[in-house]
Order: sequence, then C-alpha cells, then structure tokens
Amino acid sequence: MRSRLVNYRLRMGVTVNVDEAKAQLSDLLKRVEAGEDIVIARAGKPVVRLVPVEQRTGKRPGRGAAKGRMWVADNFDDPMPDIEAAFAGEA
Repeated sequence: MRSRLVNYRLRMGVTVNVDEAKAQLSDLLKRVEAGEDIVIARAGKPVVRLVPVEQRTGKRPGRGAAKGRMWVADNFDDPMPDIEAAFAGEA
C-alpha cells in the first residue's frame, strides 16, 4: 500500500494550498499549460489536480456526414393509443 501512496505523491508535482491558488491562479494556469502538474490542497490534503484540456484535432463532420447511416421507420409518427391514454390519465 505504501508504494502506491509514494507513486501517487511523486505524480502530484507541485502542491499549493487554496489561498495560494486563488492568489496565483493565472501563473498556475500558465505552468499547467507548459506541462507542469499542479495539485491544490486544502489543509494539506490534495483536493484537485489542474490539468490542461485536450484540444480536439481534425475537422467536425460536415452536413450529410451521417447520410445512409440512419433511417426513420414509416410508422414513426403514427398515433400510439396506449401512450396517448397514459398521458390522458386513462391507463
């Protein structure tokens, strides 16, 4: 168990308390963007890890990208008496 705790602490990187994080948030964000691992702690206990957001790569699918992949049944919008009765409180 101890080895897991040690490995966790090694991965944590720099630990700052909540007050320090509030005062230096912009600097901490720059450090995270540069690849540094920042952990914010409350009363000495790690609470949250700051990590950079992964940027999307590639283009979004354009219009018609799903053409031929989906279909709508011919009776999709036909009345459903049992459902209608349930909404009317008759079921």
